Amino acid sequence: MIKIDCLGDICPVPVIRLKAVIDLIKNGEEYMLITDHSCTISSIEAFCKIHNLKHNTEEIINGVWEITITANK
Repeated sequence: MIKIDCLGDICPVPVIRLKAVIDLIKNGEEYMLITDHSCTISSIEAFCKIHNLKHNTEEIINGVWEITITANK
């Protein structure tokens, strides 16, 4: 699993960082985006929907989320 550390990054930086690797994601491969900004969650989920990527969001500690993104190509 490849991790994209976006702690401290505000929107739209996490989306831009995910967009930079979107073409590298192979079918079934997982990426984990870590963020501490709640607005990032809805932005990443919308991006995943547009690009046909599965996603799962989990708040691992108060105010820190891990978004697991899986290619569904």
